[in-house]
Amino acid sequence: MTQRALDSSGEQTPGPSRPAMIDAGAELDPVHPVEPPPPRRPDGLSAAEVAERVARGEINDVPVRSSRSMTEIVRANVFTRFNLIIGVLWVIMLFVAPIQDSLFGFVIVANTGIGIIQEWRAKRTLDSLAVIGEAKPTVRRDGVAAEISTSEIVLGDLVELGPGDKVVVDGTVAEADSLEIDESLLTGEADPVLKRAGDAVMSGSFVVAGGGAFTATRVGREAYAAQLAEEASRFTLVHSELRSGISTILKYVTWMMVPTAIGLIISQLVVKDNNFKDSVARTVGGIVPMIPEGLVLLTSVAFAIGVVRLGRKQCLVQELPAIEGLARVDVVCLDKTGTLTEGGMDVTEVRPLNGSDEAYVEEVLRTFGASDPRPNASLQALIDAYPQREEAAWAVTDAMPFSSARKYSGAAFTEADGTASAWLLGAPDVLLSEGDTALAEIEQLNEQGLRVLLLARVEGDALDAPGAAAGAAPTALVVLEQRLRPDAGDTLAYFADQNVATKVISGDNAVSVGAVAGKLGLAGAENTLDARRLPTDPDEMATAIEQNAVFGRVTPQQKRDMVAALQSRGHTVAMTGDGVNDVLALKDADIGVSMGSGSEATRAVAQIVLLNNSFATLPSVVAEGRRVIGNITRVATLFLTKTVYSVLLAILVVCTQVEYPFLPRHLTLLATLTIGVPAFFLALAPNKERAQPHFVRRVMRYAIPSGVIAAAATFTTYLVARHHYTGEGALDAETSAATLTLFLVAMWVLAIIARPYTWWRIGLVASMGLGFLIVLVVPWLQDFFALKLVGTTMPWTAVGIAVAAAVLLESVWRWVGRRFGA
Repeated sequence: MTQRALDSSGEQTPGPSRPAMIDAGAELDPVHPVEPPPPRRPDGLSAAEVAERVARGEINDVPVRSSRSMTEIVRANVFTRFNLIIGVLWVIMLFVAPIQDSLFGFVIVANTGIGIIQEWRAKRTLDSLAVIGEAKPTVRRDGVAAEISTSEIVLGDLVELGPGDKVVVDGTVAEADSLEIDESLLTGEADPVLKRAGDAVMSGSFVVAGGGAFTATRVGREAYAAQLAEEASRFTLVHSELRSGISTILKYVTWMMVPTAIGLIISQLVVKDNNFKDSVARTVGGIVPMIPEGLVLLTSVAFAIGVVRLGRKQCLVQELPAIEGLARVDVVCLDKTGTLTEGGMDVTEVRPLNGSDEAYVEEVLRTFGASDPRPNASLQALIDAYPQREEAAWAVTDAMPFSSARKYSGAAFTEADGTASAWLLGAPDVLLSEGDTALAEIEQLNEQGLRVLLLARVEGDALDAPGAAAGAAPTALVVLEQRLRPDAGDTLAYFADQNVATKVISGDNAVSVGAVAGKLGLAGAENTLDARRLPTDPDEMATAIEQNAVFGRVTPQQKRDMVAALQSRGHTVAMTGDGVNDVLALKDADIGVSMGSGSEATRAVAQIVLLNNSFATLPSVVAEGRRVIGNITRVATLFLTKTVYSVLLAILVVCTQVEYPFLPRHLTLLATLTIGVPAFFLALAPNKERAQPHFVRRVMRYAIPSGVIAAAATFTTYLVARHHYTGEGALDAETSAATLTLFLVAMWVLAIIARPYTWWRIGLVASMGLGFLIVLVVPWLQDFFALKLVGTTMPWTAVGIAVAAAVLLESVWRWVGRRFGA
C-alpha cells in the first residue's frame, strides 16, 4: 500500500496539503497527545482481552485496497462523456436506419467490455501482489511476540518496532531503546525524532534507528494517516503525461466537435430537402467519427495489460503511471546494498591493530553481535562468524544501534573480570583521523571491493555523546565480503545500452563501492567521489554527479539532495533502495523502486516494488513502459487523423451545402479496418523506442496534416463524382468512390505508422486491405455496406487521387520528421 499521498509537499499524489493535514488532525498532535498514556503492559494484551476488543469492534479495520472496486471499474468504463454521446446517437439510428448503420454502437459495447475485462484482470493481479508484499507488524500478546496482519491489530495492542518498521497505527511509546522515528512523511521534516516512553507515535512514520514498542491508542479509521493511506492505495492513472495529454486532446476535440456537429445537423436536416431518415443517418455518420472514443479505452487496456505482464514477474506497480515514468527515466540511482549486492555478507578476516590480542578482539565482536536484537547485515555477519556461547561471560550494559547518519553503532560491556568497556563499530574513515596510518591499509582492501569496519574502544560509557568517536582507540579491522547479485551486471549493461546513466549511491566507502561496481562492469566505475566532498550548491552538485558514477559515504539527506540536483538539470530520476536510509530519496525521485525484502518504510513510499528482490526485473518494467508509451503515441495518430478528417469533411459539407457523403456503416467499416483492429495489435506489440516527452505535440504534428490531406482527397473525389454520376443511385455511387479514396489514404497512414516493418506488421496491413477488397467484391457485403463501384472511370480516378494524397503524405511526414524531430 503506497503512502505517497502523505508527502507534505502535495506534489507526489493528490491529497490534503500539509496545513490541512495538521488542522484536520489537531487532536492527534504527536507531541501533545490529548489522552494520558495507557498503563504499561510489558506482556501485551491477553487472548481474552483481544477477543473482547474484537467483539466491541476496536480493530484496525481500514480497508486496504490496491485497486478500484469492480463497481468503480464498470462505472469508469461505461459512464464516459463519449459513450453518452455515442449511446444517444446509437438509439436514434436504431429507430431511423437499418441495423448496419448502427454497427458503431455494437463496436463501443464490445470495446467497453474488453476494457472492463482487462482492468478486472489488472485488479486481480494488483490485489494478489499487494497481499504478497504486505508487511506484518510484530505484536506482543500474553508475553509472546508474533507477526500478524495489520488488520488484526486491536486497540491496546503492544506493537514492537525495529529499524525500518512502519508505525501502522497511532500509539504511545511503551518501550524505547535509542528509538528514532522519522516523521517526514507526515510533517515534511527530515530529521529523525528521538522517542522516549510516553511519547506519541503516528501512523505513517517509521523507525530509522533503535527499537522499542508502542501501545495502540487509535486504530482503524481513527488513525491519523488511515484515510490518506486508503486514498493513496487506490488504482490510479493520474500524473501521467500520456493520460493528461489525451485528456487535453479530447478537450479540444469536444470544442471542435460541438459547433461542427450543430452546423452539420442544420445543413442536412434544414438546408437540404432530403428524406428525413436518410438525412438523420448521414448526420449521425458525420458526427460519430469525430469522437476518438477508442483512444481512451486502448490506453486503459494497454496499462492494464502492462500491470498483468509485470505481475507475472513478481513486480508490484503501486501507481500505474510508474510504468510510463520509468520508461522516461534517463538517470537511475542505485543503492549498492540490496541492489547490486545481496543482503548478506561474510566476515573474511579480522585484523587486530596496535598489538591487540586476537582472542580478546573476538570476544568483543562476539558480545557486540549480541547487543542488538535487530542486527543489520554487517552485525549479522559478525553473529554468524562469532556465535554467542550458551553461557556468556560478558554482559551488555548499553547499546547504540547503527545510524546511517553517524555511520557507526556502539555497545558497552561488563567483561568477565568485572571491567567496564565501551566500543564503537563502523566506518573507518569516519572514526579515524585523516592522517591515521591504518587508512592506507584500509584503502587497499576497499580497492578489492571488500567492506571494512573499524572496532574502536572509547573512554567512558556515554556512547551517544557528541565527541565519543573523536577519542576512539583503533583496536581491529573487520573485513567483510559482499555477495554480488548474479544478474546485476546484465542489468547495468542493459541501462548502458539504452543510454540511461547509472549512479551508484551508497553509505559505504566510495573506493569499495567503485570496486564492486567495476566487478559488475559499470561504465565509469573508476570515477568515484566521497560525498563528504560534494559541493552544497545544487548546481555544482549536479555537475559533480553528472561527472562521476560512484558515490560513497552518502548520508540520507545527501541522497535526497542528489536526486533534487539531478532533477534541476531536467533529468528524470529513478531511485532504487531497500533500507530506511533510502526512504527520503525514494520519496522525492520521479520513480521510487523498492525491493520486496526491503523495509516497510521503503515499500510504503515506492511506486514499484520488486517482490522477487531482483534488480534484473527493472529492464522488464522499462520495456513495458516503452511499449505502452511508444505504441499509444503511434495509435493515437491513427485515432486523431480520423477525428481531423471527420471534422474537416463536416465543415466542407456545411460550407458547400451538399449531402454528407457517408452513412455510419461506411465509416464503421473504415474505422474498423484502418484504426480499430490494427490499433489493438499495434498497441500491444513490442516497442523498445525510448519514451519522448511532449506527447500532444508529437501526436498532433502528424495527425493534423494527415487528417487535412485525407479530407481534401476524399472531398475532391466526392465533388468529381457528383459531376460524373447523374440520375437514380448517383449518391450511392458518389459515396462508394469517396469511400474508396478515404480508405486508401487511411491505409497509407496506417502503413506509415506500422513502420518499421516486420512480417506480422506487413501481414496486418495487408489483411486490412484484403478485408476491404472482400467487401467490394462479395455481393451481399456490397449490399450490406451500401458500397458498389460503378463503371471504371470514377473508381480509377478515386485511386489516382488517393495515390497523389499518399505521395503528399510521405513528403509531409518526412518534412515534419526533419523539422520537428522524429
